[in-house]
Parts: sequence; structure tokens; C-alpha cells
Amino acid sequence: MPADLLEELIINSDKEGIRKMLLENPSLINGSTSHGVSPLMLSCFFNKPDITPVLLDFVKELSLFEAASVGKFDEVAHQVYQQPDDINKFSEDGFTALGLACYFGKEEVARYLVLKGAEVNLPSKNGFNVFPLHAAVAGNFVGISKMLLENSAEVNIVQQSGLTPLHSAAQNGNIELIILLLEKGADVKIRMEGGKLASDLAKEKGYDEIADILS
Repeated sequence: MPADLLEELIINSDKEGIRKMLLENPSLINGSTSHGVSPLMLSCFFNKPDITPVLLDFVKELSLFEAASVGKFDEVAHQVYQQPDDINKFSEDGFTALGLACYFGKEEVARYLVLKGAEVNLPSKNGFNVFPLHAAVAGNFVGISKMLLENSAEVNIVQQSGLTPLHSAAQNGNIELIILLLEKGADVKIRMEGGKLASDLAKEKGYDEIADILS
């Protein structure tokens, strides 16, 4: 099917194949992939920064979630102005616009959404229970993480499997984020569902000095 082929072309980063296919069948850009998201969002989730601009050339109208994910500040601002009540709504895959901006490292968009009332302690609605702070820390986005904490983000929130932001920072070996989280009250004694501490995750990744700090 054409939709399946487009998805394959995106995953394989085939720019010319994508352009050819969308020129022949432009309506495919508005369809849904097997992952339940649009082709544009698929390119974001699969970390295809070279493919996202190609798809953007064929998108006539961005959703708030798509605009936040690709960092289209002006479009986000326009949509929030037009529909301010949509700021804390969930996408079809269960994320808020703020959650997506944090996940994809779009700091300017994330700051704007918080300024306009986006809830910093609203987790994803898809079973993963991912908070914006989880997303920012997992991506090593220090500026966004700091901004969220400065705007009352809870530091010891847990997502699926009991993972806290500190667990993620320790696993990534990001000392700057670890210090930031500890200064904001991160609890080193919280265990994941399997019983692991943040120090355990750091040690598993070979970050022995960080493991010692967190022990």
C-alpha cells in the first residue's frame, strides 16, 4: 500500500523517493502511519532530521502537536492564540504539545507554552506516564529541564517502571543535569520497579564516579 511504502521511505531516509511519492499522491501526507502518527511525526520519532524538512514542504496545515515537535514557533503561537484551551490537550498518541516540545528539544517553543499556561506536571496519557521533565532529561536538554524546574515541575515524578528524572540523568551520565536535579531535591533513594537506584544505572553504564556520588 502507498502509505506503507511512504513509511518505509521515511525510515530509510529516502528523500527523493519521498518527494516523488508525495508529488504523485500528496494526500498521503495527511494520512496515518502504522505507528498511529502522521508521516511528519514519524520522522520526528525516528529521529530523521534530514527527512522532516522534506515532509514539511508538503504539509499545508500543521497541528499544534506537529508545530511543537518541529519547532515552528510562529505556528505554535498562532494556534495557542486562536485556541488557548488546546494548550493542555493530548495528541492521538497521548502527548501534550509541551511534552513533545521537551522530548524533541524545542526550547523556545517549550518556554512559550509554559508562559501561556501549559501544565508542567501533566504526564502523557498513553500508559507510559511520561512527564515533560522526563522527556527533557532523557534527551539531555539542560536548558529545558532547568526551565521546567523553575516553573514548579516536580522533581521526583515517576514514569513507567518507576523511572525518575534522576534515573535517566544517571543512565546518561549527565553530571550537569544530575547536579541540577539534586539541587531541586531529587531523591537518590527512589527505586525503580525492579529495585534499581539511580546509582545502579550509572554504574551499569560505566559512570563509576557518578554512581559513587549518588550512593
